Amino acid sequence: MNKRERLEKTILGEQTDRIPIALWRHWAGDDQRSADLARSHVKFMLDYDWDFLPIMPSQHYMVTDYGLQDAWQGQSWGYRDIIKTPVQRTLHWTDLRPIDPNRGQFGKQIQCLQRIRDALPEDPIIQLIHSPLSQALFLGGQDLLLRSMRTQPDRLRTGLNSLTETTLRFIESLKRNTQIDGVLYVANLASYTDLSEAEYRDFGLPYDTKILDFLSPDWWFNMVQVNGSTPILHLFADLPIQVLNWSTVESRPSLGRIKLDFNGAFCGGLGEESHLHLGTPTTIRDAAREAMNVMGRRRLILGSGRSISITSPRSNLEAARDIVNTTLR
Repeated sequence: MNKRERLEKTILGEQTDRIPIALWRHWAGDDQRSADLARSHVKFMLDYDWDFLPIMPSQHYMVTDYGLQDAWQGQSWGYRDIIKTPVQRTLHWTDLRPIDPNRGQFGKQIQCLQRIRDALPEDPIIQLIHSPLSQALFLGGQDLLLRSMRTQPDRLRTGLNSLTETTLRFIESLKRNTQIDGVLYVANLASYTDLSEAEYRDFGLPYDTKILDFLSPDWWFNMVQVNGSTPILHLFADLPIQVLNWSTVESRPSLGRIKLDFNGAFCGGLGEESHLHLGTPTTIRDAAREAMNVMGRRRLILGSGRSISITSPRSNLEAARDIVNTTLR
């Protein structure tokens, strides 16, 4: 059974030869040059032979060309710290304009994807896309974003519309110029600890829906990652996606307590901090067995809730990869 067959059967809830697995990470420093970023991803895939490969540029790549300034300052998750945000006042949301998806950071990412596909012609590849609300969070910071949402909502919506248009243009460029298999769509603030459900329905979900509805019908593997300690998962259950991902270990609900009418697969079971970063091969094997028992070996993709630390021990990654070939058949 090849990787696509394994993933498609998992999404449908059918029996497979083994449970699929994938982990992903950022590439600090390498994420500034398309050739280096491609090389790092290809080596990561060749080293571990994951069932799919999320392509992880700098987490701010979609908004850098708006004037955001960042730098990697040793953060262990490979994230770049924001040095300067271009949105300093609520009025600045109205200054945002759609960006050419074939130039700047977007153009570099297209080149990176083309290099990766040339090196990995058969492996499922999905591209990181941040939601418009996530992009706004980077551009203005959480305090200004929440203040805009509650005092100047029309200004914020103007900015979100521009960010959405840029994202749609980038997706169109991905359709024309790459051979990816889908996207990893990251939704920040879709969590009860960040926003009320009504607020996310107003400022997040309409833009999420517009973007996910625009994905190519040829993209068969689209995953939504919902960040936050109490993710509002049911908002995404009816959207045109195949996989739902969140921190099933380090947030609520866990896999064992999920009550969701969703026709796709769930990606999780391993804690990116507690297991993969700070744990041992033994704790990883125990967590994998527990996830398998909870899901009954159906509709489960073994993974973490987000990108893993760049300092996670190699032995832990190897343990996660090896166990699906042994006890989890």
